[in-house]
Formats: sequence, structure tokens, C-alpha cells
Amino acid sequence: MESPAPDRRWPRSVYGTGEEPDYRFSMANERTFLAWIRTSLALLAAGVAVDALPTGYPEPLTRTAAGFLSVVALLSAVMAWRRWARVERAVREDRPIGGMRTGLVLAGAVLLMAMLGLILAVAV
Repeated sequence: MESPAPDRRWPRSVYGTGEEPDYRFSMANERTFLAWIRTSLALLAAGVAVDALPTGYPEPLTRTAAGFLSVVALLSAVMAWRRWARVERAVREDRPIGGMRTGLVLAGAVLLMAMLGLILAVAV
């Protein structure tokens, strides 16, 4: 009888733990990851648009806003990866998933940006 092939999936810190879950849970986790990546790409596109398009605001302000949006996009992508790995490990080990800090951080950053935009729109 042949022995099963070793699991070569990456990252081993995720796939090397627990048991293989019902594929529906893994696919749901992956869809959530992809939604966060789309959000990250949208934030990056917004940063590029703020920098590239004429807004009527002083250049240092638009550069700062574009940089802020780009940093938030990068953080969103990193947090999406970390959340995917944490949830996948929890599902594989049959543990509770826990809270979603990622959404709060991103919502706070976007809210801060919206408030800044509103203040600038009224001031100018």
C-alpha cells in the first residue's frame, strides 16, 4: 500500500496544522480574503487618482492624501493575508475564529480620510 503524498502547500504554518476542513469553509475564507484584496486595490487606485488628477488643492496636501491612501491600501493587503491565515488555521484546528480587527482599522482609516476631505471641501 502506498503512503499518502506529503502536503506541499504553502504556507506550512497554515496547512501544516490540524485536519483538512470542509472545502466550503476554506472557500468562504478565500472569498473574504479576495474581497479585502479588492478593497486594497481600490484604495491604491484612489491614491493614484488623487495624485494624478487635478483637484484644486495644494500639491503637498494631495501628495499627503495620496500617500495616506497608498499606505492604507498596503496595510489592508497585509491585514487580509494575516486574517486569512488566522481563520484558516482556526478552521483546521476546529477553534473559534475570533473577532475582526481588520475591518475596524480599515474603517477608521477611511473615516479619517473622509472627514479630512469634508473639512477641506468646506474650508476651500
